[in-house]
Amino acid sequence: MSRLLAIGDIHGCREELELLLETVDPGKTDRLVTLGDYVDRGPDSKGVVDRLLALDDETQWIPLLGNHDQMFLEFLEDRSPNPDGWLSVGGWETLASYRDRVPGRHREFFAERCQLWWRPEVVPVFFVHGSAHPHLPLEEQPEEWLLWRRITDQRWPHESGRTMICGHTAQRSGLPLCHPGAICVDTWACGEGWLSCLDVLSGEVVQARAGGRVRRFFLDDLEDAAKRAELLEMD
Repeated sequence: MSRLLAIGDIHGCREELELLLETVDPGKTDRLVTLGDYVDRGPDSKGVVDRLLALDDETQWIPLLGNHDQMFLEFLEDRSPNPDGWLSVGGWETLASYRDRVPGRHREFFAERCQLWWRPEVVPVFFVHGSAHPHLPLEEQPEEWLLWRRITDQRWPHESGRTMICGHTAQRSGLPLCHPGAICVDTWACGEGWLSCLDVLSGEVVQARAGGRVRRFFLDDLEDAAKRAELLEMD
């Protein structure tokens, strides 16, 4: 059976990404959505993008653009409104990983390949990096909402009735956040959390952490106080 998978914010954490992909093992018939913020903060942004670009030969990959990716692209195209601001939130680490030379295919990836949102035809969900205005169709969403707003800014479920799957709002608990009509899978990979992959159809979450650590659970487990406490103690 084909899977619909979503990976949260990676932020230069190649080791965690490699481990997560090895564990989840997305296949040719699976669809894998990466929710953006591939660069900044972590130690190997270039390595992350290199690994992601290889996914085209492995699975049906849908990459979204994150706000950090947008800031990096604006810097590369010499149109950044605040380059010092970007450098202060992880840009220095990104430049160090590239050693001042960004391959053309990486520029093309951010400029042309990454989407602002994606909606599958049959499954009643949609994917964005940041959030979505609850009363606007996806085609009319302001870029500021899609890239910069947080899951908690969506005070009501989206008008489409679909569940929003997003990243951007780092969950320092290391666990996904289930919000009315929305699920956030940014679980602070670049901090002290985990890199998460959500199997949208089954509700299973697979997480990876530096040092070879992997764990699995289901979103329904988070509603059980004892199971949730057990997961938090694993940190």
